[in-house]
Amino acid sequence: MKPMKTCQHAGLLIAGLAMPMSAQAAGAGLPQLDISTWPSQLFWLVVLFTAGYTLMAKFVTPRIGSVLEERRAKLDEDLGKARSASEDAARIRAEYEADLDAARTAAAETAKQAAAEAAKQAEASDAKIAKKLAEKVAKAEAKLATARSEAMANLNNVAAEAAMAAVAQLANIQTTAAQAGKTADKLATQMAKQESN
Repeated sequence: MKPMKTCQHAGLLIAGLAMPMSAQAAGAGLPQLDISTWPSQLFWLVVLFTAGYTLMAKFVTPRIGSVLEERRAKLDEDLGKARSASEDAARIRAEYEADLDAARTAAAETAKQAAAEAAKQAEASDAKIAKKLAEKVAKAEAKLATARSEAMANLNNVAAEAAMAAVAQLANIQTTAAQAGKTADKLATQMAKQESN
């Protein structure tokens, strides 16, 4: 019982002391503006500021700095990968364009060679055709010359016979076939000379 009574007495004592202080504080105004409490306020301000600064400087700021450093490193790494990918893409594009140009050049060269080969084959074919045509023309001309000479020979014979018949009828002169042939040949030669002139 004694300890309990002692606690009760202490509680009453504290309450009795607190009542006049609160009455005094109520009359004085705001406690932070009371000059008598400034030293303790300044002390606790310095203690709390130092504790907060130490907490920030030792724990919070390094963690923020490490997070920022990790982010910066990750960003630099990603930028490096992006640059590398861009360089690879540019290199691949340049190789692709070079291969495309080479393919175009090769295709143009192949087309040129094919055209040249086709032209050679066409020339060879034209030469063969021209040779065949020349041979046919030569044969035709030879046949024509033979037919012409035969026709001329027959024409001379017919002319000689017609001349013999005309002379026999008109002048009542009989001539031989040899004389009529000679005369016809002479006339044909003269006519050929006149045509050539």
